[in-house]
Amino acid sequence: MESLKLSILRALYFSPNQSIAELSGQIGKSIPLITKAINELLVAKLVISCGLRASTGGRRAIHFMLNSDKQGCIIAVAMDQYATRISAVDLANQQLLPTKKISSHLLDDPDIYTKIIDTLTTVISEFSTDKILSIGITMPGFVDSKKGINNSFSPQSPLYNLRENIQSHFEIPTYLENDSAAIAIAERNFGLIQDAPDALVVNLNWGVGLGMIVDGKLFKGHSGFAGEFSHIPLASEDKLCSCGKKGCLEVAASLLCAIEYIIDAIQEGQPSSLEATYHQHQNISLEDVYEAYVRGDQVTIIAIRKIAYMLGKGIATLIHILNPETIVISGRGAMFGDVLLPQIQSSIQEYCIPRLAKCTSIQISEIKDIQLLASTCIAVQQMDWDIHTQQTIN
Repeated sequence: MESLKLSILRALYFSPNQSIAELSGQIGKSIPLITKAINELLVAKLVISCGLRASTGGRRAIHFMLNSDKQGCIIAVAMDQYATRISAVDLANQQLLPTKKISSHLLDDPDIYTKIIDTLTTVISEFSTDKILSIGITMPGFVDSKKGINNSFSPQSPLYNLRENIQSHFEIPTYLENDSAAIAIAERNFGLIQDAPDALVVNLNWGVGLGMIVDGKLFKGHSGFAGEFSHIPLASEDKLCSCGKKGCLEVAASLLCAIEYIIDAIQEGQPSSLEATYHQHQNISLEDVYEAYVRGDQVTIIAIRKIAYMLGKGIATLIHILNPETIVISGRGAMFGDVLLPQIQSSIQEYCIPRLAKCTSIQISEIKDIQLLASTCIAVQQMDWDIHTQQTIN
C-alpha cells in the first residue's frame, strides 16, 4: 500500500486534478485499491479533493490534487556552464523564494562548489528542516543519475560526486540528472508534448543538448548518455569544440556561438546597440543579448538567425534518423523563438527529405525557467515520501 500511495502522489504532481478512475488507468491498479489509498492520503492531509468533474450524464467524479500547503518544498538547483540558479519550489510548482544566482564558470572556478554550498545554506535556512522534501540538481555533462556522479569532472573534483557531497553536507535526499534529459521530462509532463509519445526536446543553451522521448518515456541509451546533440560533426568551421574535437554542431549553433558572432561584428565596426556594453566589459551577457533582441538590434538578430539555421541543419539529421512526431526547442534559447523558428524551418526545408519533414512538428517551448522546473521534476520523480510524517526518506 505504501508503494501505491507513492505512485499516487507522484501521479498527482505530474498531472493534478485526477479522478480515482483516471489514477487507476494511469497507475494500473484497481479502482478499489486506488480508493483505499486515496482515503488514507486524505486522512494524512497529503491529498485534498478539488471538486467534481463536469456532468456527462452520470455521477460526477471527484477530482484530487496534492495538498501543497501541508507538504514541504523542493530545493531546485539549475546549473549551466556560466551560471547556477537555486530556488525553493512547492509541489504546485510555485517558487517560494526569489531565485539566487551564482555567476561563475562551472569548469574554471575552483571555488564553485563552495559557492554552491554557501548559497544552498542561505536558501535552506529559510525553512525548517522537516519542510524540505529533497534537493534536485540538473547540470550539463555526462551525468550518471543512478550513481549521482558527473563523469565530465575528474574524481578529485567535488562536482564529480556532487549528489553524495550535497546530500552528506545537508542530510537531505538529493538527486542529480543531466540538464537536457531533465528538461525533456519537464516538457513531457508540463509542456507541449504531453500527448506526443515520440518527441525530441532540444535544449538550446551554451551548448545544444537533446532529450528523447520514445513511447512516452525518456530514452537514455545503453550507458545513460544519449542526447549529445552538440557533438554531431555538422559544422563546416575548423573551430575547436569544448569536447576537444572539430566541426561539432555546438561551435555553430549554440548561444555562446551567437554571442561570439555579435562580438566579432562589433569588432569589425558594425553598428549595434551592444557596442557600449561590450567596450565597457569586454564581454556580453545573455541578458544583454536578449534586451538587444527585443529592441530589434540587427546584429543580434542576424547572430540568432545564423545559429538557428545551423540548428535546423542538425534537426534535419535527427528527423532522418528518428522520425519524431514533435520537436520542441527548449532551454534558455527558446526566448528567441520568433527568430529561431523561421530559420530552423528554412534549414529543414533545404536539408531534410520533404516526406519526412512534413511528419514532424517544430515548436518553441512556452515554459519559463524550464531548468528549475526540470530540477524539481527529477526530485519528485525519484524521492520517497514518508506517508505518515510528510517528510522524505532516503
